[in-house]
Formats: sequence, C-alpha cells, structure tokens
Amino acid sequence: MSPRSRKARAAAIRRPPARRRTRRPGKRRQRADDRLIGFLVSAALAMALVVAVVNWLLAHWWMLIVIGVLAVLASGGWLYQKQHRARWETVRAQGLRYGLSHLDALHHSQFEDAVRDLMRRDGCWDAVRVGGGGDLGADVKATDPYGRRWVIQCKHRRNGLAGSAVGTPDLQVLNGTARPVHGADIAVIVTNGRVTAPAVAFAKQQRLHVTDRHTLAAWASGSRPLWELLQAVPPPRKPTAHP
Repeated sequence: MSPRSRKARAAAIRRPPARRRTRRPGKRRQRADDRLIGFLVSAALAMALVVAVVNWLLAHWWMLIVIGVLAVLASGGWLYQKQHRARWETVRAQGLRYGLSHLDALHHSQFEDAVRDLMRRDGCWDAVRVGGGGDLGADVKATDPYGRRWVIQCKHRRNGLAGSAVGTPDLQVLNGTARPVHGADIAVIVTNGRVTAPAVAFAKQQRLHVTDRHTLAAWASGSRPLWELLQAVPPPRKPTAHP
C-alpha cells in the first residue's frame, strides 16, 4: 500500500460519522396549530360571554318580560303595516283609472306597467310585466279569473294617433310566439295609437285581438274588463269565484 493510500485510510478512520439532520415542523403544521389555538380561544371567550349573559338575565329576570313585550309589539306593528299595505293595494287596484292623456305621456316601460296593473285590477292576480330584450313578443302575461292565459304585446306611441301605426309585421311577431312559445289562450296587441286596416284583417284571420286607442280608452276608464270589450274570446277554462 502506498503512503498516500495509508494517509487517506487513516483520515477516513478518524473522521466522525455525519450527523443526521432532525426535521423541524413545517410552516404548514405550525399555521394549523395556530388556527386551532385561535379557535379554542374564541370558543372559550364565546362560552364565557354566553354564561355571563345568562347569569345577568337570571339576576335581572324582569328584562326578559320587557324584551318579550317589545318583541310582541314589534311583530304586531309589522303585521298591521303589512295588512294596511295589502288593503291599500286592493283599494288602489279596484279604483285604478287611466286617461288617454296620461297613457300618452308614459314611457314605453311605464305603459307596460299600466297594462299589467289594469289586468290586475280586473282580477288577474298573477299579471306580470316581462317586456324587455328577448321578450319574444310578450310584454305582459296574465291569467284571468276564468283560467285563460293572456299574452299581451304593448305598442306605445307618445304622439298617440299622430304616431306611427301598428302594422301587420307587429301582429306577425305576436302570432309567431304567443301560442307556441308562451302558451297563450288569448293573444292581444295593445296600443294607444292607430292600427292599420291590413293589420286588423290579419288579426281576425289568425285569431288575434287588437286593442286600439278607442278600446284602450274604454278599458282604462274602468268600464269593463278587457275580455268583455273584445270579440270572439275563447270560452272560460274553468268556473271562478271572481265575476
């Protein structure tokens, strides 16, 4: 063995073995422990608060009576206000009237709201305005007291009779969607303006109904429900308690 080999072997014998590194707890484990400690502290504080409140209420039992009385008064007031609003809405709906000048001055969305409210006034409690982008030809939907489903397309003209007339294309849109898409029993177009003669003829041919300015005036004045002003409406689907 060469001198260099003997020196290397002697150094290897004298070198102490490498120490194994002990793994320290990871940061994730430490964060989990911190969260657990925080939760336990919060729970202990909450329990201490609950015990303190219960003990205080037991020592001041009359406060429970005061709180109960206030709760009863508050719920009674809320119920009274709800019933009062319901009675007011009923009275308002029953007495709802519109003049043509008022309807002419409305925005087109407000005109749709007015048509919806008139249907509600006449007993269509589920009447809803659905007009807007993608309405597929329906601005107002309602079920009358006789079980018939109404789909109404509204055409508002700010200038009334002086505005553009409702034409056959408008009726064609209603005819294409009212029954197959919306399930209408009665499809109606309502306008505060004019309707062309070809449009009226098309409506009769396709069993559509036109509420022109003259019919709208009679309906909005509260004379009769719309189904009594239109001709050839389908018969009732079911008997009803509402006249």
